[in-house]
Amino acid sequence: MEIEKSISERAQIWLNGSFDDATKAAVKQLMETNPVELTDSFYRDLEFGTGGLRGVMGVGTNRMNKYTVGMATQGLANYLKLMFPALDPVKMAISHDSRNNSKYFAQIVAEVLSANGFRVFLFDDLRPTPELSFAIRKLGCQSGVMVTASHNPKEYNGYKAYWDDGAQMIAPHDENVIREVQKITSIDDVKWAGVPENIVSIGAEIDVEYLDRIQALSLSPEAIRRQKALKIVYTPLHGCGRKLVPDILARFGFENIHMVSEQAIADGNFPTVHSPNPEEHDALDMAIKLAEELHADLVMATDPDADRVGIAVRNHKNEMILLNGNQTAALLFYYILSRWKELGKLNGNEFIVSTIVTTKLLSEITKSFDVEYFECLTGFKFIADVIRQNEGKKQYIVGGEESYGYLIGDFVRDKDAISACALIAETAAWMADAGKSLFDLLIEIYQKYGFYKEGLISVTRKGKSGAEEIQQIMVDYRTKPPVSINNSRVVKIKDYLLLSEKEVATGHETPIHLPKSNVLQFLLEDGSIISVRPSGTEPKIKFYFGVREQLRNIAEFEQTEQRLDEKIAGIIASMKLK
Repeated sequence: MEIEKSISERAQIWLNGSFDDATKAAVKQLMETNPVELTDSFYRDLEFGTGGLRGVMGVGTNRMNKYTVGMATQGLANYLKLMFPALDPVKMAISHDSRNNSKYFAQIVAEVLSANGFRVFLFDDLRPTPELSFAIRKLGCQSGVMVTASHNPKEYNGYKAYWDDGAQMIAPHDENVIREVQKITSIDDVKWAGVPENIVSIGAEIDVEYLDRIQALSLSPEAIRRQKALKIVYTPLHGCGRKLVPDILARFGFENIHMVSEQAIADGNFPTVHSPNPEEHDALDMAIKLAEELHADLVMATDPDADRVGIAVRNHKNEMILLNGNQTAALLFYYILSRWKELGKLNGNEFIVSTIVTTKLLSEITKSFDVEYFECLTGFKFIADVIRQNEGKKQYIVGGEESYGYLIGDFVRDKDAISACALIAETAAWMADAGKSLFDLLIEIYQKYGFYKEGLISVTRKGKSGAEEIQQIMVDYRTKPPVSINNSRVVKIKDYLLLSEKEVATGHETPIHLPKSNVLQFLLEDGSIISVRPSGTEPKIKFYFGVREQLRNIAEFEQTEQRLDEKIAGIIASMKLK
């Protein structure tokens, strides 16, 4: 393969510049032996997406390394100076997860910011993403950085950039930071010489205040006292949750907690799992095995930065089954709203938030409690934006999205698996107090509101050609939308890039009042919903499927679920996704 001239020129800059010898040697080796990897490493600059900076670790402009991290951080620092000119110093909080190089990258970020005169609060060890969000608000910071690639495979790392409200950056700040980063054209533009006296170590004191706030969310302490022996298996999947999740469960009053010991070791190689993603069934295999040995009632698993949680519960056959993110959200929403109502906490001024690709079951649950429901774009930063817009006017209760992220209370402004684990366990105790299980509650919800079932397929296309192919898929769907899917007519198309909702039969269009996003939704005559969305953080395009039927009684659960699964399979086959 012949190397493009533009790629060679970009790589040559790294050979001739002020880069360290190890980096130069690695670039030279790629030039001599691996033109494909060289092209992918240098064909573009690593950019902020929906989750900030994220990429494969290695040398090059399109990789996570000391230099791309430093240049991005300098751009961020320059933007913050523009936005807060009267503040001296600007304050930042920094944390990191258990991934390879996370601590090293966090130190690089701290040194660059301190060299720019910022006061930097650096956690003394790995901490969860939601605690970083909490610390930004608690310490009055103007921004923050969490070094993590969330649930991505081990070769990835990245960082999430936060604003002063503890939420990930959205427009215009994310776009403006990108522009400032793009102005950093050389590593010589970066202030690398850290100022140690500008860096403050933080740790246990923030842990205590954060856990205190979560403990105050408890709605059924008396039920937990009666059900304190509820048997819980937990795994942090080698990540940040290994200390704080057991701590908060103990604070809530649970006394029978069992951690998967092999996965309690912080390790960026994630040696016991193919991928540290609680959405994937394999990631919970060891926890479920332990649960079967112990006859446990509940399994919970958090991802490396402990912002998302996956769970397994016992069904009516006494089998441990995994719930998806929509099902867990339905349990949490219903429990929290039920208890707020029972405790007289609902006064008509509360609201709940979810996203456009999350189950519509959540809106049905919320409406039944006469609580306002907001729908936003995919990504928790948009949920946080709804909270910010309503701050001081309405009271936020809970939010969640299908990708296993939930937030109870507003003292954190990102998804929070620490608080979610505590409230999921409390929901289980509340049901156990009535002689029932979480699975029983899920069936009751389906009977009351309808049996909603969802599916997801992610199509990965790596590298430069893959990114182009994903964009072409979206162009094709816009220019040649399907007339029918799985033998059901497409009756409505929602285009969140054009901010238009179109009735197919009449051509009538109504505006969508949300920020622009490259998402398409096809609503079918039979009530099915298909959403198509390129990922902002990974080389993927995601297809979401939502179907629904009435569940008349418990005896028909399995047959109804089978029909819904078959409908999803029919949609996938019709769209030729498998």
